[in-house]
Amino acid sequence: MTPFTILSIIIVYFGLLILISNLVSKKDHSNDAFFKANKNSKWYLVAFGMIGTALSGVTFISVPGEVGSPNGEQFKYFQFVLGNAIGFIIVAKVLLPLYYRMNLTSIYGYIENRLGHYSYKAAASIFLLSRTIGSAFRLYLVVIVLQRFVFDFYNVPFSFTVLISLALIFAYTYKGGLKTIIITDTLQTLFLVSSVFFTIYFICDSLDYNAVQAFEAIKESNYSKIFFFDDFIGSKYHFIKQILGGIFVTIAMVGLDQDLMQKNLSCKNIGEAQKNMFTFTGIFVIINLFFLSVGALLYIYASKNGISVPLDALTGKPRTDLLFPEIAFNHLTLIPSIVFLLGLTAATFATTDSALTALTTSFCVDFLGMDKAENANKPNIVRTRHLVHISFSLLMFLVIIIFNQINDASVVSMIFRIASYTYGPLLGLYSFGLFMKNKTVHDKLVPFVCILSPALTFLLSQNSKLFFGDYVFDNELIIINGLITFILLLCISKPAAGKTA
Repeated sequence: MTPFTILSIIIVYFGLLILISNLVSKKDHSNDAFFKANKNSKWYLVAFGMIGTALSGVTFISVPGEVGSPNGEQFKYFQFVLGNAIGFIIVAKVLLPLYYRMNLTSIYGYIENRLGHYSYKAAASIFLLSRTIGSAFRLYLVVIVLQRFVFDFYNVPFSFTVLISLALIFAYTYKGGLKTIIITDTLQTLFLVSSVFFTIYFICDSLDYNAVQAFEAIKESNYSKIFFFDDFIGSKYHFIKQILGGIFVTIAMVGLDQDLMQKNLSCKNIGEAQKNMFTFTGIFVIINLFFLSVGALLYIYASKNGISVPLDALTGKPRTDLLFPEIAFNHLTLIPSIVFLLGLTAATFATTDSALTALTTSFCVDFLGMDKAENANKPNIVRTRHLVHISFSLLMFLVIIIFNQINDASVVSMIFRIASYTYGPLLGLYSFGLFMKNKTVHDKLVPFVCILSPALTFLLSQNSKLFFGDYVFDNELIIINGLITFILLLCISKPAAGKTA
């Protein structure tokens, strides 16, 4: 596929999203529509659209790529996905009823009600920091792919590619916000899911496999091992670590994250919101299994056609997350290339548009108080929201440029991992609030706890072999982070006065 063809498809794609945005938000671009979609979203649209938000462009290219990683990861990611599924059910049964009972716009309002003003601001700040860094990193990795296969051909600077990408997202989200995203993410998820199935079909067709032969080829390959039970101490792939990590990462990064919860809170009632979560969970597990199958087929195809994993421009080492775009753009025919491009674009921008909307919502509600009755009729309140939306778009642009300037893949990966540590304090804050009903905290000390806990967690992670007899942490590290936060909150606790939520 030529760079011109790729560029043309991207232009048509975003033209469609902007058209949908204008139609959806034409009559109503109020704050209620932006923040909560007027609490009138259809649960089945939310469930389907959340797939696009939960699966980023990084997932789209990295999960298949890791199947054939030299580290021998194979299908081990599916263990984590099973943990995710358990976490989603816990979120639906425990956290969603709490949020609906309190009629929250921002989920961090619970922390204000339960622990106090400074705790509330700390929780909201954690989300703003984590989601900005995490979403910028996801967009950054995919912009690199577009830069390599499209924009380098036209000598377009990397910074301009990033700016245009964010400008396009802003163009179709700044008016309708969540109301628009419920519709556009449904469309983008359709592209994403379709691309997975069509990719499997096209690769199988190239390999002369039918469905049964493809299943047998994956089963008999060196890529299909799912469960890892050996070496609990030294292996980060061990089943228990992956399951526990999947459960608690989901609780923290979904149930305690304004982004995905904002969509759930746009449903009419708790019954529809839970129905959405259960449906979403089933689709999520199935689609990830197909992503892993794509990975196995990609490596089988590469092996039979003498295709090597592309080298990283920085380190000169093989980079597995470039194998999918390499095969799609340079070794398959036009239609599979278009399918891949639509899937990658949908996965990336369904995540980023949702994140920008959630960041704007959190700042407007948690720091500007736009959900309070006394502020509802203030002049220029919608204009202020637009300025906040622009500001977060520019902030994300700056973060991506910084990632690019660091120009070191290992450092960037560490930054992303450190960002994920910040969800640990949220896990500790909510656990304390829910399980220690007879206690509250010295509110002004909580921000210091939220800084100290990730620092101690990072120290433990870096020295785990020394402290714990060669033990290697993986995703379960978030449990340690939350536990440290919980213990520190106990240290600054005091008897609660009055009834708590």
